[in-house]
Amino acid sequence: MKLDILAFGAHPDDVELSCSGVLLLERNNGKKVGIIDLTEGELGTRGSVASRYEEAHNAAEIMGVAIRENLQLADGFFLNDKESQIKVIQTIRNYCPDIIICNAPEDRHPDHGKGSSLVTDAAFLSGLSKIETSLNGIAQKAWRPKYVLNYIQDRYLEPDFLVDISSVFDKKLEAIRAYKTQFHHPGIEGPQTYISTPAFLDGVIHRHEMFGKMIGVKFAEGFISTKKIGIKSFDALIKENT
Repeated sequence: MKLDILAFGAHPDDVELSCSGVLLLERNNGKKVGIIDLTEGELGTRGSVASRYEEAHNAAEIMGVAIRENLQLADGFFLNDKESQIKVIQTIRNYCPDIIICNAPEDRHPDHGKGSSLVTDAAFLSGLSKIETSLNGIAQKAWRPKYVLNYIQDRYLEPDFLVDISSVFDKKLEAIRAYKTQFHHPGIEGPQTYISTPAFLDGVIHRHEMFGKMIGVKFAEGFISTKKIGIKSFDALIKENT
């Protein structure tokens, strides 16, 4: 199956928190989108591997993504090495996405920066035909996406561009709240963590409001691109209701 957009997250819920609005928008526009979780989030203080899988499945159904897979790299300890790169390359060549979205280049959790470097490097290497890979016994062809973008996570990073997600923001919050063991949820008990307080989700909402204000809309998501993004005409700069 060829995908238009493939979003990677170091942990289940990274994608929901950071770029699920764009995935929802593009799915509504007829694009095929998918999610790859690098790890099972097994080191998380709250919940379990089993609950993380269940929550990730529920969130994927809310978003209506075409696929969601887990590469089962070691939470907290995976490396940007050949073994991990090959797993990501196999995934990229399997789904041939035009656009990849991955973790912030640096962030509070060290896995986020590592995940960004791993996916970015693998996306380039995936285009080299002399790197031979196979999946289920079938040789794969080289594939390199047109863009590799980074979403913005806990730490503020200056976005290169912003996307209006106002029309799907409620659905984005629904996908985030599918992670009942991770974020504040009435009736779910467990040790308090940085992300389990009501204030954390309030902060997520305020971040998207701040990005929205920058472009004159209610809510927006921000992205970083090392590759310059061009437009064919100034028509692309004209937005409705701004």
